[in-house]
Amino acid sequence: QVQLVESGGGSVQAGGSLRLSCAAPGFSSSLYCMGWFRQAPGKEREGVAGIHPSGTTSYADSVKGRFTISQDNAKNTLYLQMNSLKPEDTAMYYCAAGWGCHYATMRQSYAYTYWGQGTQVTVSS
Repeated sequence: QVQLVESGGGSVQAGGSLRLSCAAPGFSSSLYCMGWFRQAPGKEREGVAGIHPSGTTSYADSVKGRFTISQDNAKNTLYLQMNSLKPEDTAMYYCAAGWGCHYATMRQSYAYTYWGQGTQVTVSS
């Protein structure tokens, strides 16, 4: 059973920064696509960023230049550095892991099998 545990969410003012972490103890995340998704109340889940085992990354247009996805394979931990946060970034953020994903599907939820419970990010204006 793969367990993904997110942390690092919180409340911040617009323009601030947060770093989300996703721990995957005992899980070889370097073999999987890893992604960050978010869902705001009343909205569909959105693929924010994904990273392929090759290291290739993909970002939603709304976060390009502000968010950075990275992973520390030695620690089996995925990160999402979020800078210049905006109120519209407010959402529950989830990390996910998917086996055998393609570059084109790194931000598609159907490409992912394992999901964390989420961490809330709230950005005030």
